[in-house]
Amino acid sequence: MTHLATGPVLEPAADPVDRAVQAADAAAVAAGVTVRELGSLDELERVVALYADIWGRAANPPVTLELLRAFTKAGNYVGGAFADGRLVGACVAFFHAPGDDALHSHIAGVAPQMAGRSVGFALKLHQRSWALLRGVADIAWTFDPLVSRNAYFNVAKLAARPVEYLPNFYGLMPDSLNGQDETDRLLVRWHLLDPDVVAACSGVRPRALPALAAEERGAVTAVGAAADGSPVRGRLDAATLRVAVPRDISGLRVTDPPLARRWRTAVREALGTPLAEGARITAFDPAGWYVVRRNL
Repeated sequence: MTHLATGPVLEPAADPVDRAVQAADAAAVAAGVTVRELGSLDELERVVALYADIWGRAANPPVTLELLRAFTKAGNYVGGAFADGRLVGACVAFFHAPGDDALHSHIAGVAPQMAGRSVGFALKLHQRSWALLRGVADIAWTFDPLVSRNAYFNVAKLAARPVEYLPNFYGLMPDSLNGQDETDRLLVRWHLLDPDVVAACSGVRPRALPALAAEERGAVTAVGAAADGSPVRGRLDAATLRVAVPRDISGLRVTDPPLARRWRTAVREALGTPLAEGARITAFDPAGWYVVRRNL
């Protein structure tokens, strides 16, 4: 079932699935887009072209038309955001194994000229409502833990929960976003009816732990940033850690690849080791660092 954004919702629905649909519609209106499920060959070709442009991979796009066609035929999710009839964002997800009751959101992208318009938020809320309408309770996906804006979007704005650090998950992906660096990823789970997620999707202020509050609670810097922009390693043995990321890892991968690799290895240790030991990432502060807590 496709739900188009037709205007702001005045009366909140009581049913959680209906509320999810209303939240998705409201997010699309706020972003100035229409979000809907895609399925025709023409629509899927536009997704392939959009992704090729975003990732700079015209000769080897991140997804192929044949794969998208198979996904949609098998009942998986391909959603698109349109502005003035033009595809400006898309998201692709496929189902996990039957016992896992989840979707894996494989890839999502928004045209650079639409940055700052919350198109990605509208796409994710449409995907959430689509999943809930089909009885699916969780969505999982990965993201580059060094990209500050993505960390804020996923952990703070969407209230997704990081559950695993995946070193070099995809291998080398030489494109305009990943460069020649290894592709470390954080795997997150989005529990679609969790109260934090419901609140985030309803427009409540994103979760974030201010820097001073973290320090007052005894947070120790596991990775900080020096004045010259390089990572500074600290301690990993405290109950609460803060882990900084660079302001612009994509730029560093172009202008200073060795420094980008130093950031990756420092963050890999500071996030990967605690998570493997049972710690949790509880927040991402807009100032540019993760909050990690042990013994929760």
